Amino acid sequence: MAKIVTIIDIGSNSVRMVIYEKTSRFAFHLLHEEKSKVRISENAYKHNGELQDVPMQRTFDALQDFLEISNSFKSRKVLCVATSALRDAPNQKVFLQRVKQKLGLKIKVISGEKEAYFGAISCANLLPQQRDAMSIDIGGGSTEIAFIDKDNVSDTLSLKLGTVRLKELYFDHNDIDGAITYIDKELEKLPAKNITTLIGIGGTFRAVSSAIQKLQCYPLEKLHAYEYNIDIFQNYLTQVLQASNTQELKQLNIKNDRFDVIKPGVLVLQRVIHKLNISHIITSGVGVREGVYLSDLLRNSKHKFPANYNTSVRYLLDTHIKNKNFSNNLNSLVKKIFDMTHEYFGIDKKYRYELSVAAKLYPAGSSIHFYSQHKHTYYLIQTALEYGFSHKSIMLIATLNKYTKSKLPAQSHLQKYKTLLPDTYTINVLSYILSLSIALLSHRPRNIDFDITFANHTLFIHSKKKLYLAQETLKKLECSHKDFQVSFQS
Repeated sequence: MAKIVTIIDIGSNSVRMVIYEKTSRFAFHLLHEEKSKVRISENAYKHNGELQDVPMQRTFDALQDFLEISNSFKSRKVLCVATSALRDAPNQKVFLQRVKQKLGLKIKVISGEKEAYFGAISCANLLPQQRDAMSIDIGGGSTEIAFIDKDNVSDTLSLKLGTVRLKELYFDHNDIDGAITYIDKELEKLPAKNITTLIGIGGTFRAVSSAIQKLQCYPLEKLHAYEYNIDIFQNYLTQVLQASNTQELKQLNIKNDRFDVIKPGVLVLQRVIHKLNISHIITSGVGVREGVYLSDLLRNSKHKFPANYNTSVRYLLDTHIKNKNFSNNLNSLVKKIFDMTHEYFGIDKKYRYELSVAAKLYPAGSSIHFYSQHKHTYYLIQTALEYGFSHKSIMLIATLNKYTKSKLPAQSHLQKYKTLLPDTYTINVLSYILSLSIALLSHRPRNIDFDITFANHTLFIHSKKKLYLAQETLKKLECSHKDFQVSFQS
């Protein structure tokens, strides 16, 4: 696969482009993203699906600029897919041939089922694993649905429930009852399944989740993997549908460019919730574009990453950590100390994974500036540890790296992120284990050159070396468990 790849997705409402760069076999990161709200389906549904000249020209102009941007990044491969509006258009060939002849771009019009599959495999690979989940992507012309259980995707389908379609056929005529009847009829096509989690893909869902984040004063500026309960979701959907003017929509944090299509999309979501027994909501920042990319990247592994592999961790290791030997030693040591002491400290075993990732990524910030390593590592984890982690995991890993080597986490920090962090005692113990491990490796050995044992409240360090720097550093560390001791044995 090419190192730099461009993906373009022509939807009914917007055309979007992402440019990805590989850093190793399965690791990648986003180089650039672009979006244009061309609304290629504008007035099409009033004319039996026929694409109109003005929207087609807008889309052509956007694609022309997208390709120039792609060339500026020296992208070696461009994959372009089109969904509902072009799929349904009797005159699609007119547009496809013009783009191919004048821009040299081949557009692949994909089926609704394929569109649903692309969205679902991006969620299955790039969100924390979910059981009994349904992904939903409400576009301008259609709604794509798939069922996800861990990394398995099944029963993909496409429904004619797009926001622009519903707006032009029902909302423009103030026929809300007609829209409800139409939506419910389409939803009868859903297979009978016991679904507890709804995964939202696409612009409508992101707009809703972004607005809820702001209303809830959510402390982390990250939409991907944002989770909340069904009561908050249902209450917000009701408020949007009851809003009588644009000012009320503004107060609900709906952006201007969504005023005319937000209610059709929200009505679809409300009817879905009415039909299914959903208890949990999770927002996806990825969708069709990422699915197209992953289907190419993972084409030889059944569209799945290897077991126990995380692409975001690998990207940070590839890009920001020069001394991988130290990173690996630190990872091994924290797990060893955790395994020996977690029962003594009374810490749940589930935190072992976050602690090990925090150790692996600890050196990352020094690639930006050595003297502010902690600050930069913290920022990199908060922002770039994007895929496969819950917000709670991200904040714990980031927090452990922000407070290492001496002080315990600040109360102001713990208070700000209290909804995303474990209790203070747990954080303090995990922070101490990480700081202790960093101290014990102060001399940066090629391989860990000491043994450790634990007995009678004491961690014994057995080494032929004096480990002078480690002993000096340990004097500065705070441990919230006062009986715990560290003893060096020659």
